[in-house]
Amino acid sequence: MKQPLHAEPGMTEDAETITEISELELPYGRRVRLQDVDYHNGLHMLRIIWREGRRITVIDVDPASASILGDEIGTWAAKTATESKN
Repeated sequence: MKQPLHAEPGMTEDAETITEISELELPYGRRVRLQDVDYHNGLHMLRIIWREGRRITVIDVDPASASILGDEIGTWAAKTATESKN
């Protein structure tokens, strides 16, 4: 996205600051990027960018939903890891 002349570094013309959190390589050629998006009006969203080949899906998640999603993923991973050991 093109930045306006008056923008501070990291700001886009939509008055949001995007901070990279992480990027993960997943099985089967998939990649996921996580970004913190600060809209400068008090709103923070977790942006999940999911790539599968040439297809890209972008999802913005509020903090409460991100917390629930993280808990659910952690619970699934712990359960699956335990089951795999048996």
